[in-house]
Amino acid sequence: SEGKQIGRLEERNFSNLATGSLENQNYIFKTSGVFNQQTVIMDANTKSIIGKITYSGWKTRATLTNGNEIYYWKYDNTWQTRWSISSLSGLQIKYSGSNQGTIDTTSNDALLILCGLFVTNYFTQISIAVIVAVMVPIWMSAAH
Repeated sequence: SEGKQIGRLEERNFSNLATGSLENQNYIFKTSGVFNQQTVIMDANTKSIIGKITYSGWKTRATLTNGNEIYYWKYDNTWQTRWSISSLSGLQIKYSGSNQGTIDTTSNDALLILCGLFVTNYFTQISIAVIVAVMVPIWMSAAH
């Protein structure tokens, strides 16, 4: 916020666990499954499940559930440098960037803001894994 770090999202590449904090609120994101992956969101202090993220089959959309509230995550452009979270009640959080960027929101919901960053990173890791899975056999066959 205004050039000052107010939160963090920490993940190990290709790990099923991430931690995030924003405005002194701490969360754990734990992903499970192989083909139909989902992520549970836990309060880091109590370890209680407070929400979940489910992903579309094509890994371009996600649904966030927090209590009785449902939010929708999606890319807003082809280059995947803009994305947003919205709800039927009109809430919208807009993100833009790649290595650094901006978040435009009137919401002070730290969990939703972190979820938008987490889902983007999750999809980026999936894309890298697919590229590696496709390219390694090609590189190996070219080396012979």
